[in-house]
Amino acid sequence: MSRSPHDPITRYFQVSLYLLVVTGFVTLASTGRLDTPALLLVSIALLCRGYLLVRGRTLQLQERWASYATLAYVVFYLCDLLFLSGSFVSATVHLVLFIMVVKMFSVQRDRDHVYLAIISFLSVLAAAVLTVDAVFFASFCVFLLLAASTFISMEMRRSLARAAGASRTPSSGTRHVTGSLSTTALALTLATALGSFLIFFLLPRLSTGYLSAYAPRNTLVSGFSDDVRLGEIGQIQQSNTVVMHIQIDGDTSGAHDLKWRGVALRAFDGTRWSNPQQAATVLTNADGNFDLSTTRAATVPVRPPQLVRYRVLMEPVGASVFFLAPRARSLSGNYRMITVDEGGAVYNGDRQRPIGSYRAVSDINQPSPQELRRAIAEVPPPIAFQYLQLPPVDPRLSQLARDITSSAPTALDRALAIEHHLQTHYAYSLRLPSAPPRDPIAHFLFERKAGHCEYFASAMALMLRTLGIPARVVNGFRGGEFNSLTGSYIVRARDAHSWVEAYFSPYGWITFDPTPAGAAAAAPGTWNRTGLYLDALRQFWREWVINYDFAHQVSLSNEVVARSRSWLDDARLWAHRGYARLLEQARHLEAQARTSPRRFAGVALGAIALLVLLLNLGRLRRMVRVRRLARNPARVPQAAASIWYGRMLLSLGRRGWHKLPEQTPKEFVRTIDDPTLRGSVAAFTDHYERARFGSSAQDAQALPEIYEEIRKS
Repeated sequence: MSRSPHDPITRYFQVSLYLLVVTGFVTLASTGRLDTPALLLVSIALLCRGYLLVRGRTLQLQERWASYATLAYVVFYLCDLLFLSGSFVSATVHLVLFIMVVKMFSVQRDRDHVYLAIISFLSVLAAAVLTVDAVFFASFCVFLLLAASTFISMEMRRSLARAAGASRTPSSGTRHVTGSLSTTALALTLATALGSFLIFFLLPRLSTGYLSAYAPRNTLVSGFSDDVRLGEIGQIQQSNTVVMHIQIDGDTSGAHDLKWRGVALRAFDGTRWSNPQQAATVLTNADGNFDLSTTRAATVPVRPPQLVRYRVLMEPVGASVFFLAPRARSLSGNYRMITVDEGGAVYNGDRQRPIGSYRAVSDINQPSPQELRRAIAEVPPPIAFQYLQLPPVDPRLSQLARDITSSAPTALDRALAIEHHLQTHYAYSLRLPSAPPRDPIAHFLFERKAGHCEYFASAMALMLRTLGIPARVVNGFRGGEFNSLTGSYIVRARDAHSWVEAYFSPYGWITFDPTPAGAAAAAPGTWNRTGLYLDALRQFWREWVINYDFAHQVSLSNEVVARSRSWLDDARLWAHRGYARLLEQARHLEAQARTSPRRFAGVALGAIALLVLLLNLGRLRRMVRVRRLARNPARVPQAAASIWYGRMLLSLGRRGWHKLPEQTPKEFVRTIDDPTLRGSVAAFTDHYERARFGSSAQDAQALPEIYEEIRKS
């Protein structure tokens, strides 16, 4: 080990570079994508480097050993890419972190410092690929500030090193140098941020994810595909990850509790639901507006309709399905093609534009129970073929369905009886058996009698099918926590839900939910007020940074123009009203002048006098101050000497002796012809100079008396 330099520039540079590297690593670690070994090893290395920096020491790793370690890691990188991480991004991140640690302990030349700064930037770039959270923005702001201070101090350090014979700044100036560099770096960072802000919001943007192909996909996708194994929704419910934000037009109090429909599944083999050989309708539209009421999956509209209009802001979970309220009528967004399958699931067909935000309209009204009880008993053959199929089921399931519905006269009553039985006789639980049973539904119904929403929905769908009622399972989300700050529902992974849709001709598919009420309340506790503020910040970041594109720019520019026009109209109206009030007051004063001219003249003169007084208030204050100083010259000798000298010159000027600007006081004395007057002025000048330039109170006190002699002579 060797002592590191202690001059303030070098010290500031070392601390700034170290903090820059730490910020890059913290930004990368905040994504939650780093594995535990990498997180621990790099953290330990950074702590060791920080300890050495505080102690004023440095640990130098020999260059050849650093080269050997780098060559060895190339082989490890291939193993990491192919076998350990299995991901290009993860393996490359490990490589960058390894190079960073090696460089921290093998810095020998200036270019090594540049390499460290570049590596820290690569860490931030990797974080940008791995996350879109608002935490990244805060980390990036700190990184930008440290980058400015690092490169400024680096250039100053180089200039000092190259200057021939230049002496280093003494250590006593460390605080001054640190403050100056920090202030300069902060000003440069703010200027850069302002320029970036203007460029970001004004430069035309396209919603194309250049690095999105390398971003990892979320495991939430598995529960909303065409092939879902029983239990996957329960696994999703154990996560608290935010999936989407939903704003319902006109809803300011969180009055809705809607189901957000994802996929409908029809085929069950005993352990998984799927949609084999399912046809789909393709809709294309250049302006991104799609009419869903024309698809094969559209249901018969209910009269009167109960339309809800809402806007969904999706998090980057990697799902290709649009989550919509039941009976969706239209969808609009920045997408050129969508597909709608036979179950009514709407998928994004535009691979260049992942699902970010969209608007939709749904009719959430359902037929009344009276109408459903009058439904046609005959089932259309295509519906019966697809939604009455059964896997080999336990005979007890069919018997249970018949026992529950033995007194139910209509198909609706039978469906309601099964729904009520499951809600009241079974318990909700996210815990699954340690060993998967051979028949999960039979085990749920007759042995364990506890499970999560998938088991409730699957059991009801199978029992309905044994009774000849077409049924299917729907996976999506239910409800969400309402954020009063943004007026939106926060839908998390724990809100994932499965329910049942049964077919009633001619009304189509009707929703039933056999899961016990209050199951959703068993999830983790709600956020406090601080959490809602953080969620509002995250939503703003997602909306106006991540999803900011040309459409947002057009909307923002239109809003700015509209508000500017509104402000201009308000300003014109205010000016017009002000002018009208002034005109009315002028007319009122004119009428008063005619009726009582003397009173009006007195008021006018008083107002004029008050105005003159206000305009000359500063001059009056100066006059009072001059008089006060002139009476007490010993109080402030310098100011009093100037005042009395000016008075003396004014008195002599009235008699014909004028002091030129280029003359000194002594030279002016010699221009006076009268010997008696010249003697008095000379004495005055001596006292003046001692009072004016020597702050002599005694000489200042003598000036008024000599002035009187000069004035009377």
